[in-house]
Amino acid sequence: MADSEAKWYILHTYSGYENKVAADIAKLVENRNLQHLIEDVTIPTVTRTVEKEGGKVVEVEDKLYPGYVFVKMVETNESWYICRNTRGVTGFVGPEGKPTPLSENEVRDLEQGRKETAISFEVGDRVAIRQGVLEGFEGEIAEIDAERQTAVVNVSNMFGEVTPTTIEIAAIKKI
Repeated sequence: MADSEAKWYILHTYSGYENKVAADIAKLVENRNLQHLIEDVTIPTVTRTVEKEGGKVVEVEDKLYPGYVFVKMVETNESWYICRNTRGVTGFVGPEGKPTPLSENEVRDLEQGRKETAISFEVGDRVAIRQGVLEGFEGEIAEIDAERQTAVVNVSNMFGEVTPTTIEIAAIKKI
């Protein structure tokens, strides 16, 4: 079962236990000085901006793969045992629960943080807002942040004033 190179594996967890599992494994690795076996434990997330009631804008972090924790480890009996027997883990993703490392393409997607959606807008395009408090309003794109998947839209209100507003790209459509 021993392989000298660390690879990425996926652990399946009980729903809502992802953070606890990742923290428990990381703590165990630190306490037992096992960084040579388990190099990294991560939960891929994406941050999005949400407008709450009353107009307050907050950033919310969503798990990209709820119920899964990604572990970069050297596959040994000890590393397998540590991961598999952490409270909240139901098993490794793979045939018959046996650890199956991710391919290089899958690792690239993981390191990218998320799969980017294609942005079909350009600065200066007229757009309509499809969601949120400003639903139904129109505006012009002033800037685009591809990494955060947001755009600053100059929204025209009913008094003819223009207000720059940051909006998720998924919440606007080109007109």
